[in-house]
Formats: sequence, C-alpha cells, structure tokens
Amino acid sequence: MRTALILLLLIAVASVAGSLLPQWPNSAQRVAQYRGDHPVWGSLFERAGLFDVFGSWWFVLLTTLLFVSLVACLVPRTRALWRALRTPPMQAREIDAFPSYAEVPIAAAPGAAIEVARRALRRHRYRVARDPSRPALAGEKGVAREIGSLVFHWAFILLLAGVIYGKGTGFSGLIAVVEGQTWVDAEANYDGTIRSGRFFDGFTGIGLHLREFGSDFLRSGQPMDFVSRVDLLDPSGSVIRSEDIRVNSPAKLEGLWIYQSSFGWAPVIEVVDRGEVVSSGPVVMDRDAAPDGVVEFAMPWRGIVKLPGAGEGGRDRAIELELWPDSRGLAALLEGGEPQAMLVAFDPLIRFTVWEGRLTDLATSRLDTTSLREVSSGIVGAGRTADLVDGRALAEGDRGSGSTISFPELRQYSVFLVSRDAGVSLVLAAAILILVGLLPALYSSRRKIWVRADPDGDGAVLRVGGLAMQRKPQFAEEFTRLVGDLASAAGERTPRQPEPDDREKARTP
Repeated sequence: MRTALILLLLIAVASVAGSLLPQWPNSAQRVAQYRGDHPVWGSLFERAGLFDVFGSWWFVLLTTLLFVSLVACLVPRTRALWRALRTPPMQAREIDAFPSYAEVPIAAAPGAAIEVARRALRRHRYRVARDPSRPALAGEKGVAREIGSLVFHWAFILLLAGVIYGKGTGFSGLIAVVEGQTWVDAEANYDGTIRSGRFFDGFTGIGLHLREFGSDFLRSGQPMDFVSRVDLLDPSGSVIRSEDIRVNSPAKLEGLWIYQSSFGWAPVIEVVDRGEVVSSGPVVMDRDAAPDGVVEFAMPWRGIVKLPGAGEGGRDRAIELELWPDSRGLAALLEGGEPQAMLVAFDPLIRFTVWEGRLTDLATSRLDTTSLREVSSGIVGAGRTADLVDGRALAEGDRGSGSTISFPELRQYSVFLVSRDAGVSLVLAAAILILVGLLPALYSSRRKIWVRADPDGDGAVLRVGGLAMQRKPQFAEEFTRLVGDLASAAGERTPRQPEPDDREKARTP
C-alpha cells in the first residue's frame, strides 16, 4: 500500500505538470510558442516528455506499476476477507482483558443464558458462534466496513481500466457546422483539433445536418439558452431522427456523443472578379477577445477569404472581413460611445479590407500580411454589393469595376464537440461502486463480542468482553446498551449480599 501511495503521488505531480505546461495533443502551437520563448527550458522539457505527459513512456510505466501495486495489495486482502467470511468468529480464552468488560449476575442457568445471549446478539446483527465445549460464544459485526473498503479500492482499478480503454479506443474533435450545411464523420471534416487514442479504429461515416440555431440572452448579455436543431443521418444520408442539442443535452448516435460547445456568425459572401464568381459561400467568423470591462458580445467578428491568383497580374488576393451583426454597435463605437452587446442581428454590415501580393499560408484562420499590400477597403451591408477596387457601395444593376463583394445573407453556425468513449459505462459503474464502498467504510466499524456464563449459586454470572477496531468511543456506548440488553434477556438479578461473620452477629442486638 505504501508503494501504491508513492506511485499515486508521482502520478499526481506528473498530472500537475501536464496541466501547467502546454501539451502537443492539445495545442501544438502553444508548445511551439513556449519553446520559442524559452529555448533552454523548452528543450529540457521536450527531452523529459513534459509536453506530452500523459502519452510519455514514464507516465505509462507509473500507471502500470500502480496497477500492479494495487492488485498485489488487494488480492491478499480479498482472499483474507473471503476466508474470514467462511470462518466462524474465534473464541477467546480470557475475556476480562479486553478494553470493554462487564459482569452481570443473572437468574438463568449458564446454558440457557448463553442461548438467550446468542439470540440477543443475532437481533443486533452479530455473526455468532457458540463454543461446543463450554457455555460461551463469540460474535462479530461490521464486516461491511472491510467489504466496502475492498469495493472502494477495486472500483479504482475498474475506473483506471475504463479510462484507459475509453481513451485508448476513442477520440474527440471540434466541428463547426453552418445553418443549412451537413457534416459527415470523417477525419478530413474536423477542424484540426481531433485527438484520437492509440487504438482508435476509424470513423463512423454518420452525418449531421444543422437546420437552425437559436439563442436566448439575459439583459446582461449572458447566454441563457442556445440550441441546435439537427437531423442525424446514417452513412447513406437518410435521416435517422431529428433532435435538439443543448448544453448538457448531447445527441448520441452509433457510439458518438455530440455536445453543443459554442456558436457564432457565418455571413454568406460572394466575390465576383471580371464577371466570374471566384468565391461563394458562408464564412465562419471568430470573435475578438474582449478587453477588461467590455461585454464579450460587444466585440466584432472576423473572417478571411483567400483567393490565390485572383488579383491583378495573377497576384494572390485576400479579403479581411469584420462583421458587425448589429450595426448599432459600430455606430456607437464610431461616435465615441461605449461598445454595445450585439445579441441579435440588426441591419448587419461588414467592413472589408482587400490585400494583394503573395499568400504564404492558405489557412483561412489567419492572415500573414508581410508579403501583402492593402489595395482598398469599404463597407457592405446585408443584401448589398460593394466594389472591391474603390470600396464604394454599388446600386442595383451597377457592376462597378467588375470586381465586387456581396453580402446576400447572414447565417449562424454551431460548434460541436464530437467524441467517442466506450469506457464511459465502466467509469460510471466505478463511480457508483466508489460511493457504495465509501459509505460503510466511513460509517461502520469492526467490533467483536465474547460472552461467557459461569455458574453462580442458583443462577450464573454473565461475563461480556468487547473490542472495537475503529470508532471506539461509539462502541463504548454500544457496549453498555448491549450488556443491558443481554442482562434483561437473561433475567438480571440483584447480587447476593455476603453473610455477616460471627463477630458482626454478636454485635447485632
């Protein structure tokens, strides 16, 4: 057990390190940034495996040794308990040496007194064994404490097994689905955040179609409820059922759990260059981080449209977008007022900036402008069109320079956390067993009672000894009540007074 405790302490320390330092499976960018900011410590931590604590060989070794140590501790204890349950309580030679001891004169004969005491102890739920060679018996109680302790520790083994099995064969990843679009469970459709176990065996091919997203807010801007109304599809594309996904109310299909994680805006953007549509579709936007004292929903949303080779002379083009779902928020900011929370869409508009040059990265989540130059900027409202060359708004039918940006529709998107963990049922069973085993271990104790009846005139003297392994003050009170019940059941009598000697008789008138 000491070995198991030391290993558990080492695992706890390693887990703290894994929580404080960035980890490769969670955020490779943060690890790279840390190594760049701290080259010496970063190199040492990399060699020690501290950037992938839970996947390092030494963490796996610690976990394996903890398994071995716990099993080596629990197997002998379980065998000993099994033998104890099959063995009757042991008799004691001398019972007056126990911490709790009492003598009670009774009217019943020794044999009858022991039988009465046996029935009384059984009513108090003691396991009782009678001594065949003399009027004595032994009883014990509280074996549930040892059973609970073993169940508690075995449940931890089951918990570790469930976690290893679930994480080893499962995966988790984030997806962003725009209203009206369908997502299919395949590796290429995750947003680069998928984490799979070492024994992961593939994706299911099921689909999810987001029909509509809805949200409710308090006046303070705090989300009160948001729900994604989806259709769940089988691999062939047929609808299995429709379901509403909320926070703490996930959907489950083919072993996958789909949780509502977050949401955002996805304006539909259409870019036309020289009469040809070069980009059309919803753009998933991210919100700026709010500074201190500013409501999070008062910040604009940003997105990028990258068009390789669409600029003049075949140069790359990128359009940086800044969405204001509620134009009143932008108006308040331009007038020097406080930013206002944009909880619902109201006359939305987009400020755009056009860049041309050479794109060094085609990812739409970031824009490196070191090899680009700004050529124009402007504002386009919902249902409107603007010229990309001079940024001016275009009237209906006005084609401008032939390079235009349109904002026909504003949609929303949902971010879902998709995961598969086959060990959840084992973890749940282990959690229940931990609680079940903990209760008797905390609120019961092992205690033993020995009763002997010695002849005394026409009756007997009932001698009772007791011993508690735990909760000794509570057992002292229980022992007093138990002796009283035994005396009442056996017929307690008043102790016989000694006869006065002859000299006392002579002095008596």
